[in-house]
Amino acid sequence: WTYFYLYVVLDIFSRYVVGWMIARQENAALAKELIKESHGKHDVHPGHLILHADRGTQMTSKTLAQLMVDLDVATSFNRPHVSNDNPFSESQFKTAKYHPSYPGKFSAIEDALAWGREFFPWYNDAHKHSGIAFLTPADVHYGRADDVLALRHLARLKGYEAHPERFPHGAPRPTAVPNAVYINPPKASATDEGFRLRQAFNLD
Repeated sequence: WTYFYLYVVLDIFSRYVVGWMIARQENAALAKELIKESHGKHDVHPGHLILHADRGTQMTSKTLAQLMVDLDVATSFNRPHVSNDNPFSESQFKTAKYHPSYPGKFSAIEDALAWGREFFPWYNDAHKHSGIAFLTPADVHYGRADDVLALRHLARLKGYEAHPERFPHGAPRPTAVPNAVYINPPKASATDEGFRLRQAFNLD
């Protein structure tokens, strides 16, 4: 009855896991080391990053607060008493737990680490995510999305030219990844066109 703790640092725009760790305990010192290592590995420019987390004692500790100041990283937290306020993280953990390779329990931490070393490269480099136009997180994270989508669109156009009857909605249209991703979207002002449309059609 020993628990292992999985720490994951996720880029919510690309869904790319930039850092992960499996440990025997959950504490601020371990979270600090993972965040610091992930930050340095990906050469994040000062002032360009917001770290969103739950309100657990590890993430709200003075240890991490000081690290965020040192790295010039802004912080954001889940709403109080809302445990599932980060759908991107929830989705990633669900993918991990439902992946065929996940055994449900491990006999030793070494087995858990071995699983992670296989799962996370698959997740980043092979898993095609519905939220990012069925691209891999690596394609989006490393700027390959436009090239991949252009090749995919070309292939679909060739298919349309050969068999237009298989496309009941007409010629395929180009696909694009979202321009922005939010956990808590900013509220639109009354002058925003989207706000006026939502009000007019009562979609709120």
